[in-house]
Amino acid sequence: MNSTAFRASSLSLPATLLAALLLGLAGLLASCGGGGTVPLPGVQARALDPSFSTRKAVAYSPYRTSVAPGTTPAETVTTAEITQDLNLLVQGGFGLIRLFDCQTNASLPTGGSAEMILQVIQANSLNIKVQLGIYIQAGNDNYNQAQIARAIQLATTYSSIVLAVSVGNENMVSWSFNPVDPGTMAGYITKVRSSVTQPVTADDNWLFFSGTDSKSPNPVLNQIDFVSIHTYPIIDTVTSPGSWNWQQTSVAAAQRAAAMMAASITWAQSNYTSVRSYLDSSGYKALPITIGETGWKAVATGGETQRASPINQTMYYQGLAAWASSTSLPSKPAAIFYFEAFDEPWKGSDDGWGLFNVNRQARCVVQSLYPANLFAGGDCTLANALYYIPATGNPTITASRYTVFADVAVAGEAKPTEAIAWTGFNSPATAFAGSTNTTAAPADGPNSEQITPAPANASPMFGWGMIAYLPTTSDDLSNFVATGTLNFSIKSTYPGKIQVGFLTGSTTANTAVQAYIVIDPSTSQYGYVNDGNWHNVSIPVSAIAAQATPAYGQPASAKLNMAQVTQPFTIADLYASTGKTSGSAGYGSTTTFFVDNIYWAK
Repeated sequence: MNSTAFRASSLSLPATLLAALLLGLAGLLASCGGGGTVPLPGVQARALDPSFSTRKAVAYSPYRTSVAPGTTPAETVTTAEITQDLNLLVQGGFGLIRLFDCQTNASLPTGGSAEMILQVIQANSLNIKVQLGIYIQAGNDNYNQAQIARAIQLATTYSSIVLAVSVGNENMVSWSFNPVDPGTMAGYITKVRSSVTQPVTADDNWLFFSGTDSKSPNPVLNQIDFVSIHTYPIIDTVTSPGSWNWQQTSVAAAQRAAAMMAASITWAQSNYTSVRSYLDSSGYKALPITIGETGWKAVATGGETQRASPINQTMYYQGLAAWASSTSLPSKPAAIFYFEAFDEPWKGSDDGWGLFNVNRQARCVVQSLYPANLFAGGDCTLANALYYIPATGNPTITASRYTVFADVAVAGEAKPTEAIAWTGFNSPATAFAGSTNTTAAPADGPNSEQITPAPANASPMFGWGMIAYLPTTSDDLSNFVATGTLNFSIKSTYPGKIQVGFLTGSTTANTAVQAYIVIDPSTSQYGYVNDGNWHNVSIPVSAIAAQATPAYGQPASAKLNMAQVTQPFTIADLYASTGKTSGSAGYGSTTTFFVDNIYWAK
């Protein structure tokens, strides 16, 4: 990618940050190849259009409301709205956009937003090219075939605009909430590729394409023309704590934000390098790599406190620009699609990525490209960048209700000191979570948390676990011990007993104590039933606290400390505690849970 792929924004990175990220990248890539002439094991690859390396690329969806696409009644996207969006992108020099589906939507005048976008580009002679997306839905072949047929039609009709086609989106990585087997995906790709002239890819997390995930990428690699990976350093700080050092506590506070953002770029580069190394060593040296998604949140919507801000977003964007424009590196992505153009409120805890907010006001990252009347506002100086500040105290919760996760507000309730984050036990994680609006507990709004076990069946852990935690602090819940209850709604058909509870203290301070109680659905214990319907569970905090024991690897001296609750909700199945053995019901199960309306009460 050359220097025109990104344009400088209103902030300038410190020279030390630019030097650090480029020096780190040079070391990472010194032994990597890519883009050679070695024949591929699969198809004869079609070359990417030169526009991939000369145009600024961004992911684009037109949705503006909290209504999820595909729901009934759906949001009505208008031609005028799309025209406004695309004109803004052209004004800022963005000339390549990635679309995510070819959804057929009867509420839209032409049957789907992808076609409307293409029509607007063509009718207004906009200088925009498109990577068209095909949404693939697990276990729904009829839907998938309809998407494929529609994409083929659009790629053919608008062949001068559509430069590439992507089949699927994060379907094959092990933690996918919409899992599709790579062999099945390869079949879909083959059908698309045989019917279009453009290069074809599949977008997925970098882990899948690195060859280190649980599924081999080779069936897909044999059918695509280029690899499109996703890398999200900020999300990894929540879902995979410790994967890279975002806290940078060894750096003075005045330089900590710059050090964090330099480290974030180094982590993204290492993800790219892992994929490049696998391709080069597995016979796919000629396959180019694009980054199909990467970004940094401007707003902490999913537990990214002390790191998500418009200034940090700007620093990440400029770090990508330095990587993309470097002329001294042996290997780099053929293109970087920044995620995303505009905020999308329907995404809930996954919102806040936009270069523009939902009102189409430009954030700091792109304000140098637009007139002041389009600015989102706020101070865009580097002094406002966020960085990690270790917690110095624990607030005392005196309210009668402490809400961990719920849509409907309750008068007088207390909320966690910072936004709750979700992550699975261990690394690699043994469970994955994500907010969903496909099902929700009655009387608690549109969203629930979907939890998918990915159990480990080897020492030191047999089973799985998912925690809701405070990323950098703790809360004092000691007032809930005597008469309090831990409450939540749950929906699942997961076989056998599970555990729920909380954790106090910190593993880094050797004070972590887990308090997990086993509940049995066969006796409707505490209200828990696993019949696939929503049920309300209420457990005395004292009963959970009675099960307290030092967490794994913690010293025997660790004691339960309700004044320092760091994980106010845990759901797990540690087989040694629930009595599951190899071959028994539930052992190794990946049956999904939905949890909602999680709160402590007294």
